[in-house]
Amino acid sequence: MAEDNKDFDWETLCFQMITAAGSAKSDYIEALQAAKAGKYDKADELIKSGDQSFATGHDLHTNLVQREAAGEKIEVSLLMTHVEDQMMAAETVKLLVNELIALYKKIN
Repeated sequence: MAEDNKDFDWETLCFQMITAAGSAKSDYIEALQAAKAGKYDKADELIKSGDQSFATGHDLHTNLVQREAAGEKIEVSLLMTHVEDQMMAAETVKLLVNELIALYKKIN
């Protein structure tokens, strides 16, 4: 393990993941609003932007899971639980927004 667990900045990592998930959710919701206004190209751009933000958070999260799988003790805290919640919420919002955009396209 490259870093000693006690020297690892868990709080910063958590906030990076929360920020990535929040940015993704914001982009997905903006994409829905763009689609509602008939701006499908803008909606596609926003979905892609949201996907990039989500991928950033997911990569950080994957690294953390790999560290734990390698035997490192990972601190489970309320903040880490919030990370998990925000990541799952972003994924759920994306799925629903994509379905709603498909419906807007069908209706229009």
